[in-house]
Amino acid sequence: MGILNPHDKFFKETFGNVDVAKNFLSNYLPQSIMNIIEIDTLEPQKDSFINGELKESFSDLLFKVEINKQVGYIYFLFEHKSYASRDIAFQLLKYIVEIWETKIKKEAANKLPIIIPLVIYHGRESWKIKTTLAEMITGYEELPKDIRRYIPNYEYLLYDLSRYKDEDIKGRATDRIAMTIMRDIWMKDINGVIESVLRAAECLAELEDKQTGIEYFETLIRYMFNARADLTTKDVDIMIKKIDNIYPKGSEVVMTLADKLREEGREEGREEGREEGREALIKTAIKLLTKKFGSLPEEIRVRISKLDLVTLEVIIDGIFEYESLEDVKKYIN
Repeated sequence: MGILNPHDKFFKETFGNVDVAKNFLSNYLPQSIMNIIEIDTLEPQKDSFINGELKESFSDLLFKVEINKQVGYIYFLFEHKSYASRDIAFQLLKYIVEIWETKIKKEAANKLPIIIPLVIYHGRESWKIKTTLAEMITGYEELPKDIRRYIPNYEYLLYDLSRYKDEDIKGRATDRIAMTIMRDIWMKDINGVIESVLRAAECLAELEDKQTGIEYFETLIRYMFNARADLTTKDVDIMIKKIDNIYPKGSEVVMTLADKLREEGREEGREEGREEGREALIKTAIKLLTKKFGSLPEEIRVRISKLDLVTLEVIIDGIFEYESLEDVKKYIN
């Protein structure tokens, strides 16, 4: 329950894996780019260029790779808002310049490396923004061609998951699952997301590397639990029964993780409660309920602030069971 940005965590745990990144690039980069990239030289970098204000909306990964026999970089920007940002080309440009500045300062370089920017988007609405910086520059298209060359412009590669049908998603099982879940987590209702998880379970059950499969499934389920606040105990029970028929090890993961997340919620409150008493449990209860239902009415917040320790723990313990705030009100009236 404590993951503030499950999209960021899932993206970095999957695409941060070199094999996953290689497979994605091999299947989705234009062939003309793949022809000049030595994919086996792909190497993750520790740098991140997203500032604190934008971390709730974006994640990034930087990879070093040989491009046209020179050291270059591929920069992944993952937008995990429910709608597209109109200034994405400008944001990307700033990150590219930051990467160049970092290389100049750290390596005393007098030439700039090639950087290929990619944007992965999984919002509810399709991307309707052009993929060039020129789109943001007033009057650019009306300028004579011989004048345009003096104006900075570039294009980024866009992967709008909302437009991908199942048959459009390519790659190995783990890569297809990641793309599918990132697409469906916003686009579908909770039943649709559960169906995607069930299909993922079928694929992972067939993997030869059983340990990798079960570890990846746990990552997937944790992402679902943290990203979909509308998931109920009834949904979890139904999912466990269905998964048990196709991937028994997977159903154990769901049960264990559901219990673990509930316990994490309780322990967070208890640990803070040992230090700050009842006030800490109040904050934990409000935080979990806000994560599940959005901003709470002031009346509800006031009533929660007056509850005793036992009732607060009961509310925290039942966080998966509530389908609406009406289910919580029976503890606070």
